Amino acid sequence: MKLHELVTTSRQVAATSGRHAKIDLLAALLQRAAADEIETAIAALSGSLRQGRIGVGYAALRAARPERPADRPTLDLITVDAALEQVAQTRGLGSAAAKDRLLRELFARATEEEQDFLLRLLIGELRQGALEGLMVAAVARATALDPDGVRRAAMLAGGLGPVARAALTDGAAGLARFSLKLFRPLQPMLAQAADDVVTALAQLGEAAFEYKLDGARIQVHRAGDEVRVFSRQLNDVTVAVPEVVEAARRLPLRDAILDGEAIALQPDGTPLPFQVTMRRFGRKLDVERLRAELPLSAFFFDVLYADGTVLLGEPYTARFAVLERVVPPEGRVPRIVTRDALVAGRFFEQRSRPATKGSWPKPWGPATTRERAGRRGSR
Repeated sequence: MKLHELVTTSRQVAATSGRHAKIDLLAALLQRAAADEIETAIAALSGSLRQGRIGVGYAALRAARPERPADRPTLDLITVDAALEQVAQTRGLGSAAAKDRLLRELFARATEEEQDFLLRLLIGELRQGALEGLMVAAVARATALDPDGVRRAAMLAGGLGPVARAALTDGAAGLARFSLKLFRPLQPMLAQAADDVVTALAQLGEAAFEYKLDGARIQVHRAGDEVRVFSRQLNDVTVAVPEVVEAARRLPLRDAILDGEAIALQPDGTPLPFQVTMRRFGRKLDVERLRAELPLSAFFFDVLYADGTVLLGEPYTARFAVLERVVPPEGRVPRIVTRDALVAGRFFEQRSRPATKGSWPKPWGPATTRERAGRRGSR
């Protein structure tokens, strides 16, 4: 597949307002893609790179773009993906110059439209209206598979790319290969916003309301004494957060996958700003020194797997019952369950007031005032 086919589809999707029309355009492109092009196409149409970050800033990208573009489109997706992979893997002494040379060679082979597309893709500003939810629907349309099945497989795989390739090449049998596995992080389930408590209850009826902690999302996998911690972006951050590892090992479980947040608290239990908590993540050196300065507390709000039982398909009430059995109160996010808007409103307002010293049991800390909405497909 030529790059210009993807660029043309991207522009058409951006110019189309109807959801179904967007899905048709995306599905048609995916059906034309070869097996080894699918993951690259899925990433690009979602506005991201298959490689993630490639370690090149905006100024360097602008400088690498030649004044004169190619006269006609010749680039194919495989060539573009290989060039970007080489850029991403180039490290060490002289890497900046090497990355610059590789990008200049790539841009020199691109037409003006292709250059514009690549630049916006590389700086994360490709706005084409094809978010992952739309891409899931497009994969389902292209394969005549159930969108819920595609979405579940993408969650289990940690991304849509490999799922799209399996679905487009092997159909339902390809989707069936994706199952929950310890130490393979799942895509995080996300909340959907509600304007206020009354609106949330009107949508959900009886609902669980929880404090929204202003911390860092964590997904903890445990098998015996082995524990690994993943960030919201599914990066392995285990080395940086030994307190979370220790907290997971204290739980009365052999094997588990837990969803939660880690947050840095002050000695009186009040939270430090989010940016301060994030100083703990991504660190591999001086972890113990930073731990002494900024200790983390772990709070869990969901359990997805426990001692051989997969809980993903269970309602949230069942999952929380398991969470209550295995995680002590001081390690859970405070919550209430109600269908009464007045009760929920008081709970909300309680956390809207400024915290006072000693108003929370340690190691808890006060949270932000936004209640957690229903987790997608789970409550």
